[in-house]
Amino acid sequence: MWIPLIFCAFLLFTNCSPKLDPVEAPIDNPEAFTQTGTQVIPEKWWTVFEDEKLNILIDSALNQNLNLAATWEQVMEAQAIRRSEASFLWPQVEANLQTGISRPQPDFAGGENTQLGLSASYELDLWGRLKSSKQAANFRLEASFFDYQTTAMTLSAEIATTWFQYLTALEQLKLANKQIETNEDIMKLIRVRFSGGTIRGADILRQQQLLEATQNQKIVYKTNVELLENQLSVLLGKPPQNNLEIQPKGLPELPQIPETGLPLDLVRRRPDVQQAYNLVLAADRDMASAIASKYPRLTLTAGTQLRSNDFNNLFEEWAYTLGANIVAPLIYGGRLKAEVDRTEAVKNQMLYQYGQTVLIAFREVEDALIQEQMQREQIAILEKRLNLAQKTNRQLRIEFVNGLSEYLDVLLALDQEQQLRRDVLSAKQEVINIRISLYRALAGAFETERENELEE
Repeated sequence: MWIPLIFCAFLLFTNCSPKLDPVEAPIDNPEAFTQTGTQVIPEKWWTVFEDEKLNILIDSALNQNLNLAATWEQVMEAQAIRRSEASFLWPQVEANLQTGISRPQPDFAGGENTQLGLSASYELDLWGRLKSSKQAANFRLEASFFDYQTTAMTLSAEIATTWFQYLTALEQLKLANKQIETNEDIMKLIRVRFSGGTIRGADILRQQQLLEATQNQKIVYKTNVELLENQLSVLLGKPPQNNLEIQPKGLPELPQIPETGLPLDLVRRRPDVQQAYNLVLAADRDMASAIASKYPRLTLTAGTQLRSNDFNNLFEEWAYTLGANIVAPLIYGGRLKAEVDRTEAVKNQMLYQYGQTVLIAFREVEDALIQEQMQREQIAILEKRLNLAQKTNRQLRIEFVNGLSEYLDVLLALDQEQQLRRDVLSAKQEVINIRISLYRALAGAFETERENELEE
């Protein structure tokens, strides 16, 4: 009699499931980032641009974007799975009621057979198998939540990028209109000069070509404006054919480069890295559960049953049972060990993917720092070229008026100046895109209204 009790006590105080240990990314220790600033990035990083319309757009998208809403439902799914896994740690209780009439009457007078029963079963989690499964589900819930935060971060960056592309397209459209006016004024001037015999017909045709090219640029920029409006509408969860009420402003002045901090702080801060980390932990708990499945299971059962051939006498007779059941796997053809090997391989996959995610996070910061530095140098060169082109254009016009240069030189200088103005605008918009990438690479998660729905 004592042997089963001693055996059960031994099982209760013995745990063969692997413990959960901290996980380190399989990469070399990172050095500090090559550049850093002093500005601390706020939680809602886009507020540094001081653009109230952008703030409204992002806040609206966080509530209405359909892709983000779908990602949140994945969090709700993971939360339900966690509750389901946790339920196996509690006793399972079932009630059953059965009644029927038999003809002819073989057993009971009246031919009725009514049974009412209540049964309960409880598996002792001897090796931590059930606990490990619950932990795995909890880590997957955490990973799903961080995936939602990553999607929210990506959405905010996409809206900011699209918004400033939209503002740049509007500026380009305004510039194209001014250049068309300039080219039309010059066309009137050279027509007068042509009638006086001081200019060739070919020069009029060349100026007409420049005017038509500028008209074409206007169409391109106008198309971009409308397409970007459609893109913003979809990001906001609205039909693109519905008109957006947008009151645009000019491109912002960028603040100083933000503080990049330590690489390890970035690992703890970024939601995509934390998602990968929790997937490693979930895979580790899956492996622990697979290992525990190789050992015996002890289940306690209890039940009571009422039975009568007359429903009115159902509660007069009853019986109960108590029992324990031990199931020990013996021969499974290597299936249990294969499952352990599989879960271990999955854990290693998640670990290497976690390391890769960390490396990509570091690279994104370094890439943005390098790109912004190089882009600012390019802007400085473009602005110098534009300044020289303006001086050259003015000088050639004076010479042309005085008959000292050909109109072709004036035309080429004018075309170059107008193109450089467009290039400077595009370059300034690109440096904003790079800064958005830097903020996205450095910033951590930010709270949204949906997060209040998440259970502790």
